Amino acid sequence: MTIDYNVDTFKYLTDDTTAINSETKFLLTAQNKKYFDNLAEKPTYITPSELIEFWNLESLKVVGVTGTNGKTTVTAAIYSFLLDLGEKPALLGTRGFFVNEERIEEKSMTTPSILHILSAMKIAKEKGGNYFIMEVSSHAIDQKRIEGLKFALKIHTNVTSDHLDYHGTVEEYRRVKSLFFADESPKLLNKDDIKNITYNPIGAQSYGVDEPATFKVQAFSLQHGITAGIKHLSTEATFHSPMVGLFNLFNLMAAIGACTMLTGRNVMEVCEVVSNFAGVAGRMEVVSTNPLVIVDFAHTDDGMIQVLDSMKDREISVVFGAGGDRDQGKRPRMGAVAAKFAKKVYVTSDNPRSEAPEAILKDILAGIKDQSNTRAMVDRAFAIQEALKNLEENEVLMILGKGDEDTMEISGEKFHFDDREIVRALLEEIDN
Repeated sequence: MTIDYNVDTFKYLTDDTTAINSETKFLLTAQNKKYFDNLAEKPTYITPSELIEFWNLESLKVVGVTGTNGKTTVTAAIYSFLLDLGEKPALLGTRGFFVNEERIEEKSMTTPSILHILSAMKIAKEKGGNYFIMEVSSHAIDQKRIEGLKFALKIHTNVTSDHLDYHGTVEEYRRVKSLFFADESPKLLNKDDIKNITYNPIGAQSYGVDEPATFKVQAFSLQHGITAGIKHLSTEATFHSPMVGLFNLFNLMAAIGACTMLTGRNVMEVCEVVSNFAGVAGRMEVVSTNPLVIVDFAHTDDGMIQVLDSMKDREISVVFGAGGDRDQGKRPRMGAVAAKFAKKVYVTSDNPRSEAPEAILKDILAGIKDQSNTRAMVDRAFAIQEALKNLEENEVLMILGKGDEDTMEISGEKFHFDDREIVRALLEEIDN
């Protein structure tokens, strides 16, 4: 990546050793150091910590959210709550880059390079921002893509099993996630999931539904959204949200706790703005209410458990697949989860990439012992059509895996494909 710099004789700043020239200064990072060391002639360079100091980025309160699930929703909720509380936050993550309700960049990596992050922080500061909220992936922690950043708050959503194609084992994945919480930075931890990480107790607070916590749910209802009574130390408050699902109660608690800790406001004041946040596109997104059709990004067995369990008061019909060239071990587990929770199961394609879709479907089906209510078909649009056609009263159709993605990747090519568009078009045909 190369950005405008305009300092001394340098017009640009880059983290790419192949882009170095007389007009371009080099940002030396943990990621590119091995390439830098191989250079015969070393260029003028600056480190991330030095750049943070030079750009005076310490004035931004940086908030990092990590976990297997919930990063996108929690960061978006914190951003929304802070805006409604009169703060000036920025948000960087899967959804893109936003400052004070303005979208600066489209979707990107969960956690981009440190140069990308610092460039975004500089823009946020120039636009008057006072908070910088970001998603932090396990890859970014392992690759030190967050080097030099001082966090005002680190948040843990949950740690189950994901990215084993990269980390190798669940134990290694949890170890890497735990590294994020090893220092004395202020932390907000999910007490109900805390057994899955290790952490430095200094500066740690918690939120929980079942377990005792700093921010504790006392009572809740998942009918017609989420309504909850909560307690923060000795203060009680209530909130209502149009969002659905038990896991979103956890996400909202993380965001409420974070905003209370960050701003020092009373938890009751924070709870007053919760109802304004309707959730994130592609995350438990209600595409149709009659029939009830929900699209979600869940693409692991644990993610599927969370979303399917949240709708257990209704009969469930589910359409899902598994991505190609990714952790194959989770596929039969995903099949088993679908069969456990859903009355009807439609196994189909989800970004097969370089793999044969039929082989992926076979892996998923291996986890379904009784396949009498299961159908498998490569064509995802046809699977959605069949699921809609056979949907009965009081059933909900859950379409999982792609969320708000608008492409399907097959054999190295990306084709336009949006689950929500397919549903709307099919329902329009039925109505006509």
